[in-house]
Amino acid sequence: MKYFIKIIAVVLLLTTALNACKKEPVQGVNIESKLFINVGETVTLTPTFVPPNAYNKNVSWESANPDIATVENGKVTGITIGRVIIKVITEDGGRTATCSVTVIQPIEPEEMIWVEGGTFMMGCNDDECVANELPRHEVTVGGFHISKYAVTQKEWKAALGEILSEHIGDNLPVHFLSWDDAQSYIDKLNAYTGKNYRLPTEAEWEYAARGGNKSKGYKYSGSDSVGEVAVYGTVAPKPVGQKKPNELGIYDMSGNMFEWCSDYFGYYTDMPQTNPSGPATGSERIVRGGAYYLNANYSRVSSRLSVRQDRIFSVGFRLVHP
Repeated sequence: MKYFIKIIAVVLLLTTALNACKKEPVQGVNIESKLFINVGETVTLTPTFVPPNAYNKNVSWESANPDIATVENGKVTGITIGRVIIKVITEDGGRTATCSVTVIQPIEPEEMIWVEGGTFMMGCNDDECVANELPRHEVTVGGFHISKYAVTQKEWKAALGEILSEHIGDNLPVHFLSWDDAQSYIDKLNAYTGKNYRLPTEAEWEYAARGGNKSKGYKYSGSDSVGEVAVYGTVAPKPVGQKKPNELGIYDMSGNMFEWCSDYFGYYTDMPQTNPSGPATGSERIVRGGAYYLNANYSRVSSRLSVRQDRIFSVGFRLVHP
């Protein structure tokens, strides 16, 4: 009897082991749903199967547009900037999965303008001052480079592959951006270039808008005549660089599109400051510069607004690096 029981036990163990090793037909296939690659880069997509122990794991691959990215045996190669769908198909054709592949090649700013450090009076000194522009106070900033133009839609597409802007055009400033969207762009650009681009602080922004140590004390960035330097009071933004630059050769720091600064919003004090970066925390960020649809008051170099970090249709940004 004991011998018989042992035989039954062995049979049960073998049956369990065989069932554990038994493979089933493929019931599903999955791949990574989203992928960013650089032009010329090759990345391998690895399919996973349901169940994991399925047999017939042979698959084929398709690219919806080989001009943007090719695929061979799961190896995806970026050809040119754009977005394409890569599909994996099981051998029987019954199961598929897709991956959205964005091919990027970030473009560095056309020109960065050197702003020599110095001391200036930050805040309003004209006849249109509002409370958050006062009191006027002394600020010292170190030297930095700032982009000659706001980041354009062409530059944005090269780094992130899609545009959310309301008004479309390669040389229009990119807009309808959250503060975090701007950070995503900067992260991509820095990863590609190995540099340390960032948003300007509010103090850096105003110092550059005023013309730095070449400032002539203008009300707007580069002139006391707003029409010379700003796109304002109109129905649509203009391509960057259509108006006159300021004393440093920087364009569009008055009008056309608001620009994100790195700072949380805070009220001014009358204490002198060196390289201020705003409050440590907050619920709103600073935007500067005015916008195409607003009146000239918002284009003054001292004008400042506090907004939530959400996507805003009239806000873009420009870059700074050491």
